[in-house]
Amino acid sequence: MDHNTQKVVTRFAPSPTGFMHIGGVRTALYAYLWARKHNGTFILRIEDTDKEREVAGSIEHIQESLRWLGITWDYGPDSESTPFGSCIQSERLPSYLKYAQVLIEKGLAYADPYTEEEVAAFRAKATEEKRPFLYREHRPTKTEAWDGTKPLRLKVPEIKRYTWNDAVRGELSAGEEMLDDVVLIKSDGYPTYNFAHIIDDHEMGVTHIMRADEFISSQPKFLSIYDALGFEYPTFVTLPPILRDDRTKKLGKRDGAKDILEYRNEGYLPEAMINFLALIGWNPGTDQELFNEEELINTFEISRIQRAGAAFNEEKLLWTNKQHLVKKDPAFLFEYVEKALPQSLKGASGFTEEKLRRLVPTLIERIHVAAEISATAEAGECDFAFIAPTSYDVEMLKWKTDTDVKAVVPRLQKVVSLLSEADFSSPDIIKAALMPYAEEVGKGEVFSPLRISLSGKSQSPDPFTIAYIIGLEETLSRISFACDKIGG
Repeated sequence: MDHNTQKVVTRFAPSPTGFMHIGGVRTALYAYLWARKHNGTFILRIEDTDKEREVAGSIEHIQESLRWLGITWDYGPDSESTPFGSCIQSERLPSYLKYAQVLIEKGLAYADPYTEEEVAAFRAKATEEKRPFLYREHRPTKTEAWDGTKPLRLKVPEIKRYTWNDAVRGELSAGEEMLDDVVLIKSDGYPTYNFAHIIDDHEMGVTHIMRADEFISSQPKFLSIYDALGFEYPTFVTLPPILRDDRTKKLGKRDGAKDILEYRNEGYLPEAMINFLALIGWNPGTDQELFNEEELINTFEISRIQRAGAAFNEEKLLWTNKQHLVKKDPAFLFEYVEKALPQSLKGASGFTEEKLRRLVPTLIERIHVAAEISATAEAGECDFAFIAPTSYDVEMLKWKTDTDVKAVVPRLQKVVSLLSEADFSSPDIIKAALMPYAEEVGKGEVFSPLRISLSGKSQSPDPFTIAYIIGLEETLSRISFACDKIGG
């Protein structure tokens, strides 16, 4: 098929059988990027012909997952009209029956006459004779008319070695042992994947099929169906597997593979997620690591999809999220932090939105993703912003050169006098107000007791940042409390 003269059409065709796995999302992303790069069409098709495995709510979940990531479709299950009918396979049954009839009339499909027990006996004999079981070796000599009550099987049009081209893997081939009389329509009236996806791709004009490497072994069977129907082949694009971080095997549920919306709930940004996923198995050809959607669309090339598996590195995902997070405007970051902050802090008597607004840059500096905010808060690392110290070991206030903790009191009192007249519009300005005095008597002697009197902790942000966050009045109050505790 000459795709240079044809509009690019790609599709993502998940089965509604549960959560959206990372691998599926990457397939959707690559198909989406390729369609958008060529001003083509991207279709979301639901392959729901295996009714036993279908999970209620999955179709909505798939759409919600893609929408979160900004992967929009031109036609999908929610489309009121399309040039080719529904995007849900169970609503396309007449199409499959139409092409099944074409194959029957060509003499390339037949009703399966055997019971399950008879097939089991054929299989057992093949095992006993140590040879692969091939259904085509048991084709009935006399065929009966297919009435839909029995499975319909393909009669492979030509037993031969297949060679085909894959846009990523190059030339591939498989021997005739890979061909068999596969089921096209099951006895329940639904088509098999083998048959349905080929009909759909043909009717929807799909030019590029992107899918996982597990389908390579089935490709000869697919090609025999294309040939039986007289369909041209689309471009096949086999994507590399996504591996565990140790690269020993494919990432699976047991290895921590999560539903994509769990990442949303943890506070990952959609633009960070698609940036990260795009680079698992695709190389832009440069050292660039951070991409927005427009840059991905412009840069994406099938020729740069790698053959070998690529690892899912959680640390790299966190890093990528952080890089996108720090570019966000203050209004977004305030909402991002506020949503993740535990109620225990939002309900604190000293909580104000202004303090939170001033805390945000400090918090964003410390985290990679919103889920870390609650852990930071639970560790008491945000308490200083909203909860004044009520008790602590006053000996912590003593600087290492002090023989008595009371020596810090005059220094703190001097800080009070300097800060009372200071501009509190930024940590740097507060620092500048104290620096001449600190350089005169010793930075550690001034800043260490100041920081501890403001936070009540041995570990906390610098005193200028704390003072900026809590404001002048609260700063002076906490220093006064520290001096009172010392009793000087």
